[in-house]
Amino acid sequence: MENARGGGPGTSTDFAAWVEPELAKMSRLAARLAPNADCEDVVQEALVRAWRKRDQYDQSRGTAAAWLLAITADQARRARRRQRPSALVGEIIVPGRSSDDRVDVEAAVTRLPKRQKLAVDCFYYVGLSVAETAAVMGCSDGTVKSTLSDARKRLRLLLEVDDG
Repeated sequence: MENARGGGPGTSTDFAAWVEPELAKMSRLAARLAPNADCEDVVQEALVRAWRKRDQYDQSRGTAAAWLLAITADQARRARRRQRPSALVGEIIVPGRSSDDRVDVEAAVTRLPKRQKLAVDCFYYVGLSVAETAAVMGCSDGTVKSTLSDARKRLRLLLEVDDG
């Protein structure tokens, strides 16, 4: 299925089979990173870019999933730049608090620094592994773990959640 140079698949049929298992993750990541954009358009743009650059895929540098998700993240950032920012809604009830005292998790996540938000989106919302998140972010596994730890600390402060 891979082309002769060790990159992505060479034919359109091979390409479709190659990306199909990753489409749901690509859609979830696009929806998380560019909530005001049409996630189908973001994924479509990512697929077009992946098709054009399929010869640049190097399996020794990471999985196809990580490569495709990195492209999706880039396309989502581009789509987000074209969109006007707006408030997101996402409330949860924290145990020990009254139902009137809701925590706006989405608002807190959007207040994270960009790198922390990307790590949280990839790891918690899209369900990527630490290694896959590292590939999307272009960093090491240790950096992802540290970034997630920092993000959790910041979210605790933003949400004023007491651990115990």
